[in-house]
Amino acid sequence: MAIDFLKYQAQTSTHPLAMEVSRAEGSYIYDKENNAYLDFVAGVSACTLGHSHPKVVSAIKKQIDQYMHVMVYGEYIQEPAVELAKLLAKSLPNSLEKTYLTNSGTEAVEGALKLAKRATGRSQIISAKHAYHGNTMGSMSVMGFEERKRAFRPLIPDVDFIEFNNEEDLIKITKKTACVILETIQGGAGFIEPKNDYLKKVRERCNKTGTLLILDEIQSGIGRTGKLFGFEHYNCVPDILVTGKGLGGGMPIGAFTASSKLMDLLQDNPKLGHITTFGGHPVIAAAALATLKEVTKSNLIAQTLEKEQLIRKHLVHPLILNIRGKGLMLAAITPSADITNQLILGCQDQGLILFWLLFEPKAIRITPPLTISNEEIIKGCQIILSVLDEIQIKNI
Repeated sequence: MAIDFLKYQAQTSTHPLAMEVSRAEGSYIYDKENNAYLDFVAGVSACTLGHSHPKVVSAIKKQIDQYMHVMVYGEYIQEPAVELAKLLAKSLPNSLEKTYLTNSGTEAVEGALKLAKRATGRSQIISAKHAYHGNTMGSMSVMGFEERKRAFRPLIPDVDFIEFNNEEDLIKITKKTACVILETIQGGAGFIEPKNDYLKKVRERCNKTGTLLILDEIQSGIGRTGKLFGFEHYNCVPDILVTGKGLGGGMPIGAFTASSKLMDLLQDNPKLGHITTFGGHPVIAAAALATLKEVTKSNLIAQTLEKEQLIRKHLVHPLILNIRGKGLMLAAITPSADITNQLILGCQDQGLILFWLLFEPKAIRITPPLTISNEEIIKGCQIILSVLDEIQIKNI
């Protein structure tokens, strides 16, 4: 199978981890030899309720028995999509009342950028240095990392960048700016949180200039930071909210949400302002609805902050310089990229799944399912410490 994997399936790197998966359940992934791997990554923050959560699986099976794809997005009334959008509206501030469901986070970003241009009649977009919003052409245009997009230029014009948490840069937001797009917590940069009311000050500047604020919560949303959405920590409500990843409970999804006044602009002038065949797919919407219900009606969100403290308590080592992030969106920083590589690969050999971040080579992604138990957290931390001890001995 490994030979066929490399021969027939396009790869994203020269050295994929290439674990052959047989099944996954709860906090564990199993390979073909039935070796269990404790998952501290959750499909890169996507499997909010772990693997094969019974409520998500049940919702999927029930919907498949009723119907699957029947019509392009927005034409037929399909209960799972309607109920999902309704629950999102009920869970969000009043100004975020209507949702457009997409196939992925990057498509949701594309839709949000289009909506901002349509609403303001302006062309300039401002993003942040070291930002990551996806890999389609529009999303890549607002990626703040030239090395990863240089080969694909030209991209969307009239995009400028500000430094995250640098208040002096906010002067770049003017009456020519259609929108500012920011990750509530910068992901690929190393899980960088906003400081000193930074997002509130961005919000105020946008209000002053008539600029729309888009917050990308593709990673930080759906309970991962100890609130349903990360912006709730920072006294800042966006004009357009983007989500994805964890909303689907392991199924592919994205969404952007705004006021009815804004969202209705996509209906006309031009008609079909954003259109997608499979967005709002009933099976995926059913999985997302089950996920969102479980997250909002259980104690998982409150427990997330408790689990963060448990990780911080048990993950103390001379080779961990600090731990960034909030809730179960954490990045442990080591002294070097080489140590990070050794740790991630060494932990996989010991039955623990960790992963890298895009732009910070010293960071180790720790984003387990919200359903992970305290015992599993302690077990994973012990494996990390054991591997770090081995690395430390080698480097003496």
